[in-house]
Amino acid sequence: MRPTRRELLTRGGALVLLLGARDLAYGADIVAVRVWPASEYTRVTIESDTPLAAHHFLIQEPARVVIDIDGLQLSPELRELVGKVSSDDPFIAGVRVGQYRPHVVRMVLDLKQPCVPQLFTSMPIAAYQHRLLFDLYPTLAPDPLLELISEKEAAEQRAAEAVKDALGELIGKVDRPLPAPATRSAQAKIDRLIIVALDPGHGGEDPGAVGPTGLLEKDVVLSVANQLRERLNSIEGMRVMMTRDADFFVPLRQRVAKARRVQADLFVSIHADAFFKPHARGASVFALSHKGASSSTARWMAMRENAADKVGGVNVKTGDATVVRTLLDMSTTAQIKDSLALGKEVLSRIGQVGHLHKGSVEQAGFAVLKAPDIPSILVETAFISNPEEEARLRDTAYQARLVEALATGIQRYFARNPPLARSRAL
Repeated sequence: MRPTRRELLTRGGALVLLLGARDLAYGADIVAVRVWPASEYTRVTIESDTPLAAHHFLIQEPARVVIDIDGLQLSPELRELVGKVSSDDPFIAGVRVGQYRPHVVRMVLDLKQPCVPQLFTSMPIAAYQHRLLFDLYPTLAPDPLLELISEKEAAEQRAAEAVKDALGELIGKVDRPLPAPATRSAQAKIDRLIIVALDPGHGGEDPGAVGPTGLLEKDVVLSVANQLRERLNSIEGMRVMMTRDADFFVPLRQRVAKARRVQADLFVSIHADAFFKPHARGASVFALSHKGASSSTARWMAMRENAADKVGGVNVKTGDATVVRTLLDMSTTAQIKDSLALGKEVLSRIGQVGHLHKGSVEQAGFAVLKAPDIPSILVETAFISNPEEEARLRDTAYQARLVEALATGIQRYFARNPPLARSRAL
């Protein structure tokens, strides 16, 4: 017997009661909110189960950004954003969130400095659902090359003051004047810095590979890169530029552009990747290839690393895609030859620290290695997907040995391939 209209309505009412008010709420449900502060830019991410549409505008005196998000009701998850802004965020002083109109949530970001905002969306990928991403960049970005020179001069000044203090103590002890130390003008006047660009892979929204116990690739490679920076900066006449020095995402093309802006002599990208087979192990070194990958593993890894922009979240509307494509297709045969020489030196050293996945430098089409004029390698320190190697990557002693191996390989490369003088004296 077919149910009557009254019975159908009654059943529908029961279904409404079972679903509850939250399930019947208008528009998208918020999955998570995240804030990624860094000196280069701060990112605010709102992740939802369906796409969000938003628009924004700037207001001055006091400086703030207003973001109106359509199709949304104020929720506890959105209110959490207020507490996620840290006091040391370079750009955001505070956040206010409220129901501006029915189905429109307004966010107000109070700013600490003039900013250039960028608002864009990202489709579901990897572990993420729909994302609304909001980036705040400084109006005046610092000159990275001038920062390196200033950092070098400050280090020299500290060293000179330390020598002066030591001499003062010695004079006090012997109670007689000492001859002035011989000037070391030949060494003090360094007309040329050797600049190494270190690129810790992934970061921010992009965690990279994840180990069996939850160790994140982005965290371990940043730790290794920071230690390697200290080691290389201790070498006279050498300075390190980091593509990222905190937990934030840098698009692949910007990593290349940063190295070129400081006229880097080398580019070393550091990773700890995963493979679909947990028994895969060993460190690897990769250089660029124009002729296809040297192995199926190299091809698979290049495809995985080149997908980082989609996971990390890139505003495809910014920049000229044609110019970018031209830049990344300019890599020369000479660059690849130098990259292979650098890779050979580094591989020989890290092979003394642990197992090698392959005993020669491999090649594939890694986008991050396509600087046309900079020898560039990508180092896979270990397979984080292997339980034994994940444990090694957690070990500070192992990291220290790895850092020393990388530093020695870099030094040996420069000993055999002295860099040419730049057009700009430093």
